[in-house]
Amino acid sequence: MEENKDEYGAKDIQVLTGLSAVRKRPSMYIGDTSLRGLHHLVFEAVDNSIDEALAGFCSKIVVIIHKNNSVTVIDNGRGIPVDIHPKFNKPAVEIVMTKLHAGGKFDKRTYKVSGGLHGVGISVTNALSKELSVEVRRNGKIYQQKYAQGTPITELKIVGECNDKGTNVTFLPDPEIFPQTEFHFETLASRLRELAFLNKGIHITLFDERTNKKQEFQYEGGIVSFVELLNKNKNPLHKVIYFEKEKNGIKMEIAIQYNMGYQENIFTFANNINTQEGGSHLIGFKTALTRTMNSYAEKLKLDDAKLSSDDVREGLSVVISVQLQEPQFEGQTKTKLGNSEVKGIVESLVNENLGIFLEENPSIAKLVVGKCINSAKAREAAAKARELTRRKGALNSHSLPGKLADCSEKDPTKCELYIVEGDSAGGSAKQGRNRNFQAILPLRGKILNVEKARLNKIFENNEITTMIAALGTGVSEEFDVNKLRYHKVIIMTDADVDGAHIRTLLLTFFYRHINPLIAAGNVYIAQPPLYKVVKNKKVHYVYSDEELEKLFKKIGRESASLQRYKGLGEMNPQQLWETTMDPEHRTLLQVSLEDAVEADKIFTILMGDQVAPRRDFIQQHAKEVANLDI
Repeated sequence: MEENKDEYGAKDIQVLTGLSAVRKRPSMYIGDTSLRGLHHLVFEAVDNSIDEALAGFCSKIVVIIHKNNSVTVIDNGRGIPVDIHPKFNKPAVEIVMTKLHAGGKFDKRTYKVSGGLHGVGISVTNALSKELSVEVRRNGKIYQQKYAQGTPITELKIVGECNDKGTNVTFLPDPEIFPQTEFHFETLASRLRELAFLNKGIHITLFDERTNKKQEFQYEGGIVSFVELLNKNKNPLHKVIYFEKEKNGIKMEIAIQYNMGYQENIFTFANNINTQEGGSHLIGFKTALTRTMNSYAEKLKLDDAKLSSDDVREGLSVVISVQLQEPQFEGQTKTKLGNSEVKGIVESLVNENLGIFLEENPSIAKLVVGKCINSAKAREAAAKARELTRRKGALNSHSLPGKLADCSEKDPTKCELYIVEGDSAGGSAKQGRNRNFQAILPLRGKILNVEKARLNKIFENNEITTMIAALGTGVSEEFDVNKLRYHKVIIMTDADVDGAHIRTLLLTFFYRHINPLIAAGNVYIAQPPLYKVVKNKKVHYVYSDEELEKLFKKIGRESASLQRYKGLGEMNPQQLWETTMDPEHRTLLQVSLEDAVEADKIFTILMGDQVAPRRDFIQQHAKEVANLDI
């Protein structure tokens, strides 16, 4: 008999037991199976160690990336329990490693608060690993158990003796689940640094066996040290203001410091999780900050300017950390705090403590409020400059800049914008491009260094307003990613010192004023060839010195002619298309943000006011320069 496809009964219900559900739908548990999800495996293992630290039993964590891209996480906590679980009749460590939502985090006695973004724990790391080994040091003995794809392949056994306590977990991500299994040192370093700041005194080491790179993190000052690092090269106006409070089972810490710059830097955390989308704690902070600053400005009768939320956050570095028993996360990436009760507690904490600080430190208060008032005036000037520019047509969303050679395709997801240095390169690019989907915007000279300029100066810069108009997104508070006219924005500059400087100026503008484009992966850097090698009438384009050496083993140096390209204008349109613009053959570097703290630091050093840190940076990295024009 033919089976009736419309019949839907009990036999059709599939029950996924144990960790098979995780392997079937990994994205439900770790967000996705891209690099973000891959690194989440490490963070689930580290979170167990951090929970031990929060409970007062762990002071050291070591994370090692091995040469085969497996990872070991070591801590000196109490060690996962190894005695037999009364309900399951198996060692407790096996239950923790193989069952979702199993562990000491749910009764609120073992751990009052705990991290773990998805609340599913180390068992998910186990499920998504090709192999995993857990070692527990406890009761003077070393216990070990091994797993494959979440299933135990050995019993828990004693493999040695010890005189300390702790847990070691070593796992190898499963290539059946993850398209890429190569860990990024910077991504791990960024998260481990955050954890060290948020858990004052804990010592965290990251070591990469692939490169022998090592970083150690320990901050006795906690989030105060975090803010000091953020403002290290930014001319701070005062010492870090810090206050903490515990109310209704919610503990919160806030550290604040203004600097002479124009960028704001706000990091918010809930139970050690970086809430990148903000949430109730950030809303409470912004509301209270604006109210407190306005209240103090009125008292001083400094000016009748009404300060906006943007005005009081100019040049501000802040870290907000809350700990609560039942965090509610929302938003697309589950990194937005939803607990409504947090807003009011943060508000009252800032209102009260910041108000007292301003009253007790009048000289600092006048300096800070004065800066906020200057920001308000600059914002008014920026609004006028924007309006003036818009009336001239440069920022009108319906009219495009004259120097833009647009493409015929209207679907933004298929369109590319090449931002090109100079008219000669622009001419070659316009002639060499595919007019259907590639637009060209040539820029004349170097754009304004936005690191040292307020918004009103940015709107007075022709090259920047031309670029804003071409992109279509607007800038600052008017920014709207949905209006982006090209989903690939490609910076194409010469392979010389000037080209590198222009690329850095452009990246500074993108990072500081239209950062969501970087976060969404819309910004790219073109890779034109460095050399043209001709031998026996055959042309070879070469993109690095290493590639050049490989070519000369292969074809030999004798009778080969070598040309070093310094400018895009040296290539004719056909060559530019073949080497740099043809999607079939070109190489593009996608600009991504792996470590926000490190990125902010680099832009501050390279483009900020202070000369000494820039000189130190140049001295430190001088030997790494590949292309130097003399």
